[in-house]
Amino acid sequence: MSPEMFDEIVARVGPRITKQCINYRLPMEPGMKLAIALRHLVPGSKDRDMQFGWRVPHNTNSLLVPEVCRAVIYEYADEVMPLPTTAADWTRIADGFRDSWNFPHTLGAIDGKHIACKCPSRSGSTCFNYKKYFSVVLLALVDSDYMFVWADIGGRGAAPDAQLGNESDLKAATGNRDLDLQEPEALPHDTDDVPYFFIGKKI
Repeated sequence: MSPEMFDEIVARVGPRITKQCINYRLPMEPGMKLAIALRHLVPGSKDRDMQFGWRVPHNTNSLLVPEVCRAVIYEYADEVMPLPTTAADWTRIADGFRDSWNFPHTLGAIDGKHIACKCPSRSGSTCFNYKKYFSVVLLALVDSDYMFVWADIGGRGAAPDAQLGNESDLKAATGNRDLDLQEPEALPHDTDDVPYFFIGKKI
């Protein structure tokens, strides 16, 4: 990461992770919090390994990472992952799939990714996936350029992608017609109307 990008993130996220100064201790600088979080997320450094290099106790590090991640999501989500809200937005995605992949009427490709984790407390086997390790699932919808359009994080690893998709907000919004999707139209070189759809691999 370039220093310029780091400074930009600190400037935008800093107000969300800055604590109030109190009498008996000074709050940690936002730049330090961001650096520790990046050190944990990118190379996967453990809290106990970082505590000596950063001079921050491991139990403090374990609190910083979720705090910084939440702040980054709140600050950047609408900018880097805007959910289409109008029929024109969805049409632009469908046009991308048609032009780039010769796949008309496609509003996005959806799939799940298992993210390894420690067994959550009192979760039993609900997070133990078919690959034989504990995980949570990132379920994501991308456009024709592999850009995220929607994501759901935290599904239990034992659940198949189809189940997580059926229980997701995206499924509910689609069923309730909250997404302003296009009306069915005929495919190229055809006359019968076909609804627009999401694609995903069969599991």
